[in-house]
Amino acid sequence: MIQVRDLSRVFPVPGGRVVAVDDVSFDVGPGEVFGLLGPNGAGKTTTLRMLLGLLRPSGGEATVAGFRATEKPEEVKRRVGLVTATAGLYHHLSVGEMLLYFADLYAVPDDLARDRLGRLVHLLGLEEIVHRRCGTLSTGQRQRVQLGRALIHDPPVLLLDEPTLGLDVLGAQVVAEFITHLRAAGKCVLLTTHQLDEAERLCDRFGLMHQGRIVRTGTLAELRDATGAGSLVEMFLALVRPAPALHAEVRP
Repeated sequence: MIQVRDLSRVFPVPGGRVVAVDDVSFDVGPGEVFGLLGPNGAGKTTTLRMLLGLLRPSGGEATVAGFRATEKPEEVKRRVGLVTATAGLYHHLSVGEMLLYFADLYAVPDDLARDRLGRLVHLLGLEEIVHRRCGTLSTGQRQRVQLGRALIHDPPVLLLDEPTLGLDVLGAQVVAEFITHLRAAGKCVLLTTHQLDEAERLCDRFGLMHQGRIVRTGTLAELRDATGAGSLVEMFLALVRPAPALHAEVRP
């Protein structure tokens, strides 16, 4: 569903350039949750922008659901649901109006859109807020509406960019249950996050990203075997930290 090959992006800056994404390659299949992990500034969001066709790569190619992002960006967008940490909702629309509006943007027939709305309201626990204006919602409620918006056109591919940022424990659990639903439905899911402990329980495979490059990919078991570390946090630190320098003993 997602194929990324030798993807790079260079930004010119005064006096030089910044390599934001450097020769990145990975695949994500149907029914798989792939975690693209790394600290802020690692290149995760830039990679997503190239996947969506919002940013042209300096090199390499990204293909989503059979369409190259550089050649058919509109076809890519039709087949992707995007969830970000910033809820882009129309404050004067109710939750139901908001979701139906986006269904209309994706040309979902009215009857089918209303059927999906009912299913998403039940799935995401939106019954008590479906008639409330989006501008009155809490952070966690807005994020649930974003999850519904991403699924209203039933895309085969979901891109989740830091979906739990700013959420409390209950809000993060809603996102975790949503991801479980996506996997069971056979969706292809790419999750970016710097919260490695959270990713450990949500993802099937991982790509550890640092300074624009993927330094290691694999399942949790494969990464444990390769690094000798028990957790993703320990693995990542072992991969990106330089070995400590040896210091001579100082005697009085």
